Amino acid sequence: MRALSIYILSLGVLLITACSEAVSNAKQEASLPEIFPDYTGVTIPVGIAPLNFCMDDRSALMVDAVVTDGKGRELHGQGEETTGFDIDQWHDLIANNPGDSLSVLVSAKYEDGWHTYQPFTIYVSRDAMDYGVVYRKLEPGYEVYSKMGIYERELSTFEETPLIENTQFSGCVNCHSFNKCAPTDMSLHIRGKHGTTLLRLDGEMKAYNTKTDNTMGLCVYPYWHPGGRYIMYSVNTTQQVFHVRDSNRIEVYDQASDLALYDTEKNELINTPLLARKSVMETFPSFSADGKTLYFVQATAIPEGSKELRNIHYNLCSIAFDSETGSFGEKIDTILMAESLNKTVTMPRPSYDGRFMMFTMADYGQFPIWHHEADLYMVPTSDLKQPITDVEKYRMPVVNTDDTESFHNWSTNSRWIVFSSRRDNGLFTRLYFSHIDEGGKDSKPFLMPQANPRRYYDELFMSYNVPDFVTAPVDFDDIKAEKLINSTERVQMKGR
Repeated sequence: MRALSIYILSLGVLLITACSEAVSNAKQEASLPEIFPDYTGVTIPVGIAPLNFCMDDRSALMVDAVVTDGKGRELHGQGEETTGFDIDQWHDLIANNPGDSLSVLVSAKYEDGWHTYQPFTIYVSRDAMDYGVVYRKLEPGYEVYSKMGIYERELSTFEETPLIENTQFSGCVNCHSFNKCAPTDMSLHIRGKHGTTLLRLDGEMKAYNTKTDNTMGLCVYPYWHPGGRYIMYSVNTTQQVFHVRDSNRIEVYDQASDLALYDTEKNELINTPLLARKSVMETFPSFSADGKTLYFVQATAIPEGSKELRNIHYNLCSIAFDSETGSFGEKIDTILMAESLNKTVTMPRPSYDGRFMMFTMADYGQFPIWHHEADLYMVPTSDLKQPITDVEKYRMPVVNTDDTESFHNWSTNSRWIVFSSRRDNGLFTRLYFSHIDEGGKDSKPFLMPQANPRRYYDELFMSYNVPDFVTAPVDFDDIKAEKLINSTERVQMKGR
């Protein structure tokens, strides 16, 4: 029997007018509901899109949810596939509850009737999250450039906007980067016959040839100095292999790599001998919040023709940097000697408030997105002043699972992280968010919300990669970018 449910906007109760079926004669279950995505006990920011969910059991005919705050305000959602919360009413409810919790009562209809489960809690943080995230999505094809692109997702809604897709040119689009999540300045790398690096500086976009007489190849893996003048790039010779008898199906590895500093004011790509040694592979650079230290990872170069990839272990290192002169210190400090643990460290990312360093650790190599053992670690910056001897105490206790957790970035207020994970099915990387409190404690991650999450993720045969927060819409001119990429016009970076 279907009935009209009306909640009057008075006494702090939300007005909801919707055609729904009344939950009646429900069997009371002693357990929490098993839902997808699993939003039980998560911490969310004010302004996040509705956490619509489905019953994990696909035999459910209908799902019903009532979200209640401490003042008795209610939000009702019901549907055959998903809860389908009204977006305006959802935003109104969570906007009135920063620092408080919401109770969610779930009922599901099966062939034998309705079942009502024990309520679960959602915590609403006082810490804001940035406007959106920008990421790459790509199909699981590796022999040719399958469809891929760079996309922007507004986190308060379900709206996704393509910034550029490789249907506009022939090749691969990757390595997008912003300075502290600001969408104005941007670096974007294109691989293939139209290879180039697009740089948008002060609103003007140009296509650059980043290969110089002093470097082995094109610039990738950028990280902006917080002052905005410099960009640190990795210059890599990269290979790809496929495993036949290994759960880690694909291995991407470097045969050689160096670091080079780009001065945007002088259009100079600066080589530093300590960061461009043939005996060492340096990659994944990142600057400290104050800009005075460069972090990166390095490993002993593999012998030419060697296929002993499991022996490649990267250590976490640092070197002093002087932004006034654009010069580096005279010695490299090793912070974590991961090779002594038969482990590898990749993707060091300092928080923007200068309090923490997050990185990925796996068994070997420097491309852990296909490594099922890869986990995230977070170290207080104060502990980086001396070599780390007990790295396991920094393994994030809540964020990690038995499957891949890899590429990650911080929000501008350093209270949220976004990272890619294969925890759902072991095949495709999805984006998760976790709150980091003042003491550095991580919260249970939540999957990026979708209007109909099961249908969306079931039908999405693409993986997310390289997520980064942005504080406002990027406003990317893809038509101009397409013309620049497909033309022969290139600004030559000068080597120094």
